[in-house]
Amino acid sequence: MKNIAILGATGSIGKQALEVVRSNPERFNVQVLTAQNNATLLLEQALEFKPGLVVIGNESLYGQLRADLSGTGIQVLCGEEALSEAAAWPGTDIVLTALVGAAGLKPTIAAIQAGKDIALANKETLVVAGEIVTALASKHGVNILPVDSEHSAIFQCLSGETGNEIEKIILTASGGPFRGRSRDFLATVTRDEALRHPNWVMGAKITIDSASLMNKGLEVIEASWLFGLTAGQIEVIVHPQSIVHSLVQFSDGSIKAQMGLPDMKLPIQYALTYPERIKTDFPRFNFFDYPELSFSKPDMDTFRNLKLAYQALQTGGNKPCVLNAANEVVVAAFLEKRIGFLEMSDVVERCMDDLPFVQQPSLSNYLETDEHTRIFAADLVTKQQKVHLI
Repeated sequence: MKNIAILGATGSIGKQALEVVRSNPERFNVQVLTAQNNATLLLEQALEFKPGLVVIGNESLYGQLRADLSGTGIQVLCGEEALSEAAAWPGTDIVLTALVGAAGLKPTIAAIQAGKDIALANKETLVVAGEIVTALASKHGVNILPVDSEHSAIFQCLSGETGNEIEKIILTASGGPFRGRSRDFLATVTRDEALRHPNWVMGAKITIDSASLMNKGLEVIEASWLFGLTAGQIEVIVHPQSIVHSLVQFSDGSIKAQMGLPDMKLPIQYALTYPERIKTDFPRFNFFDYPELSFSKPDMDTFRNLKLAYQALQTGGNKPCVLNAANEVVVAAFLEKRIGFLEMSDVVERCMDDLPFVQQPSLSNYLETDEHTRIFAADLVTKQQKVHLI
C-alpha cells in the first residue's frame, strides 16, 4: 500500500491518476488532494477517496468547501503556502505533482525536502530550476520519477542499463494539429483549432504548447536534467501516430524504444508503482492496426518555440526560466484571444533577448526572474493588442 498525494487532482493528469487508484484500491491510499479552482470536482473526489487533507488554491472558494466537508474528518486548507504544506504532508510516500506551470516549483521543493519521492508531471519545475531541484533530490535521497510519456519512455528504456553510456536520446513529437502547415497558415489559426489535438486528451495549456511545439521544447530541457544530458544529446523527431513514445541510443549504436497506445494512465501507473509493473486492462497496441509508423524532422523555422527552447538550454542560467514564464503569459493571452498564434513566439524571443541574464541563479533569482518576465511579457502582449486595434 502506497500513500499518495496528488497536487492538481482536478486536472487531466490528476483525474487519470485517480482512475489508476480506483482500479487498484489494494495498492494506493490517497492522503492529499489539491486543486486551484475546481472546488466542485475536488469535493466529489474528497468524498470518494477520503484523504486526510484537501487544499483549494483559490482562497475565495475555501469557506464553502470547508463547510461541505464539515464532519468528514478531512482537513481543509487554502492558498499558495498550503500547497507546499500539502506536498510535505506526513505519512505520504509519493507526491504526484500535476500542477500547471511554474506554480509546481515550490510544492515540489517542499516535497523533496520532506523526503517524498516525486512522480513528476510538472515539467516546468525542472525547466525553471532544474539545477536546484535535482541537487536537492540527490541530497535528500529522493527519486524523481517522470510521468510525461516521453520521459517515462526514456526512463523505462534505461532500466537495467546502469553504467552503459548514452549516446543520445530521441524524443518523439506528434506534431500537433498543425504539423506540416506554413507560417502563413499559422498566422490565422484560432484558439479552437489549436485545442484540437489529434492524439492526446490534455489540459488547455499543454495542448496549446503541443500545437506550438513549445511542449517539446520544455521536454528537451526537462530531459537534460532528468538524465544528465547536453542539448546535443537530445534529438526531437516528429512521429504523428504517437506509438513510439521515445528512444535511447547507446554508445554501441543500439537503440531501445518504448511503445504503446497514447494513454497517460500507463506512465502515471508506472511512476506510482515503480519498480514494479502491475497488470492492467488498458487497451493493447496491435501492429496490424498501425501498418505504417512514420518519422520526420521538426520544422524549427516555422515552429520557432522548439528552437528557442534549445537556445535557452544551451545558454543555461536563468534563460529557461525566462522562456517558461514568457510562454505561460502568452499561452494564457492566446487562450483569451488577445494575441495571435505566431505572436506567442515573438514575445517569448523578445523576453529572452531583453531580460537580464544570470549565469548561476539562486532560488530567489529564479523567482525574481519568473516575476519580472511575466510583467515584461504581459506588457508586450498589451502592446501587440494596441497595434492590432490601430
